[in-house]
Amino acid sequence: MARHNIIGKWGESIAVEYLITQGYAIVETNWHIGHYEIDIIATKGNRMIFVEVKTRTCGEYDPLKAVDLRKKNHMVRSADTYLRAKDLPYEAQFDIVTIVGDRHSYRLEHIPDAFLPSVVTRRCSRFFP
Repeated sequence: MARHNIIGKWGESIAVEYLITQGYAIVETNWHIGHYEIDIIATKGNRMIFVEVKTRTCGEYDPLKAVDLRKKNHMVRSADTYLRAKDLPYEAQFDIVTIVGDRHSYRLEHIPDAFLPSVVTRRCSRFFP
């Protein structure tokens, strides 16, 4: 496995542990179908939360910059596909978790409800009837 994949898996496991402590119920990790994928899918209350995890080993590059408009639109389409496939009645929420550091010392930032689906994603009928 490539080093960046190992780092990504480590970051996702840290994010899962953190989200559980915040009252999230983890439903799936690394869900994918076709070219759609979501790092973590969880529930909390009446919401299905789709979480993107970005992990970096150094703080020189802001991991939030990797979640650009294109990535957000991909997340929205992935969430729409998931909710349709499972026929789930939840409201969707999109969270971002960033982790910078290594297993000895890291900084985690969680941005709940980080963004709303944009008009560009209107072909996702679940969000735009």
